[in-house]
Amino acid sequence: MATRTALITGASRGLGLALARELAQQNWRLVINARGAEALENAHNELVNWTKVIAIAGDVTDAEHREALARAAHEMGGLDAVINNAGMLGPSPQPALLDYPLDVLATVYRANVIAPLGVLQAVRHALNPGACIINITSDAAREAYPGWGGYGSSKAAFEQLSNVLAAEHPNWRIYWVDPGDMRTQMHQQAFPAEDIGDRPLPETSVPGFVKLLDSHYPSGRYAARE
Repeated sequence: MATRTALITGASRGLGLALARELAQQNWRLVINARGAEALENAHNELVNWTKVIAIAGDVTDAEHREALARAAHEMGGLDAVINNAGMLGPSPQPALLDYPLDVLATVYRANVIAPLGVLQAVRHALNPGACIINITSDAAREAYPGWGGYGSSKAAFEQLSNVLAAEHPNWRIYWVDPGDMRTQMHQQAFPAEDIGDRPLPETSVPGFVKLLDSHYPSGRYAARE
């Protein structure tokens, strides 16, 4: 199979890094980003053992950073996949909606809804024919968990955005994917007083993502472990 290229946002740890490792070992070339420069550099130094990697530290809520990612995509010869994984939880512990600071809620929506669309707008001319778009969602987008109104509603908005995007581009493969509970830093921040050691590692969800990338399932919502 010819070498393919993927853009993965939020790839310095957690699910993003697990996906980057798997794709790198499958000979995908990668464009990766994260806000933390040191963690991103560590990820880059690991991934280059398997494949070509362009790592750009920055925040996807910043338009200039998104343009830098688009330039890297063109440098790689275009993208065969975009995985919108970067996002933010919001306050920890999660506040009830009536106590949620509205300026913080706007920041959560900017990170979880507006920025991923901005990434796609920036890289759309770098998408190769047959490219796949995967937007990371959560069961909190559908279930009414007390204390999850900010994050959950942002993911619900992201799901509908993905749904409309798929309707507007029926020739694209657009998936919004729930990876399931995972033992990640973000999940620990959501439950700061709990031991989350019983949650599966992000690697448990990776095979489902790979199957979507390698197949031609119709656009829609999927649970990675199913």
